[in-house]
Amino acid sequence: MGGVTSTIAAKFAFFPPQPPSYAIVGGEGGGRRRLFVQDVPTREDIDVLKLRTRRGNDIVAIHVKHPKASSTMLYSHGNAADLGQMLELFVELSNRLRVNIMAYDYSGYGQSTGKPTECNTYADIDAVYKCLKDEYGVKDEQLILYGQSVGSGPTVDLASRLQNLRGVVLHSPILSGLRVLYPVKRTYWFDIFKNIDKIGMVNCPVLVIHGTADEVVDCSHGKQLWELCKQKYDPVWISGGGHCNLELYPEYIKQLKKFVLSLNKTRTNTIGSKKTDTTTSDSDSQTKVSDGGTSDTFELAPDLPEVSRNSLDSRLEKSKKSTKPEKSRMSTDQVVW
Repeated sequence: MGGVTSTIAAKFAFFPPQPPSYAIVGGEGGGRRRLFVQDVPTREDIDVLKLRTRRGNDIVAIHVKHPKASSTMLYSHGNAADLGQMLELFVELSNRLRVNIMAYDYSGYGQSTGKPTECNTYADIDAVYKCLKDEYGVKDEQLILYGQSVGSGPTVDLASRLQNLRGVVLHSPILSGLRVLYPVKRTYWFDIFKNIDKIGMVNCPVLVIHGTADEVVDCSHGKQLWELCKQKYDPVWISGGGHCNLELYPEYIKQLKKFVLSLNKTRTNTIGSKKTDTTTSDSDSQTKVSDGGTSDTFELAPDLPEVSRNSLDSRLEKSKKSTKPEKSRMSTDQVVW
């Protein structure tokens, strides 16, 4: 059976970009680290961190801050991308959604040490989560987990262990590693990223986004995961969307914004209810209604411009005749057949 495990790992593997698309500059003598990406302006307002995981690896993470953010998004990318390829997208999402974004490279990706394995990705996301709690003061109620493709694995794993998350976004997610390759009806011990068995333990609203023409991870993966969610949010099935180009469709940013806004409103209403209940119990003659303020709301800006990342298999992705404005920076997921 060990041979079967090796076969699965070989077919559904990790493909860190080689060489890494970025370098870390500065940081000597306690100075500020910066991410250097060719042809991308260096930004001084992004925190570049090195975090030690429980498995002994040092991973790179970045924190993109928005001045009016009321929530933080922890983003787990696909299996053939690194932070340098994703940087512009993270900045764009932070601006459009008005959220802080924390993203990281898995062990063995970019400038992170170690080797990429399923277990290491779980340790990686745990280290980033701990940093958000300890260094940035982020509470679970303020945290949105975002997992794209293979990144849905560590995302669902962490979400299944936390009780008070604000929300989860699954972008072209997988049921499990084996199910991407074979239409199996049960979970085997050697399978990896068993989202199908964990999604039912996620206790917050879940948005699923999947392209109907995804040729790497069939849309049925997203649909089945959505059916298994406890708190279903209206899913987004992007007609004609592939595995790597969903950010190019206007529905992507529009629906993602609506989801984030709905979470902010839900959170505001919950806090308002608690305050009202407390006030009522303290004084029957006085009732206060919580005002959510303006920090949790935003205008729907124009649709996402023609700049985004492609999340997916550059070798499997065929150029489709669509309304795609232009080819975006590649952040590919790869499956070897």
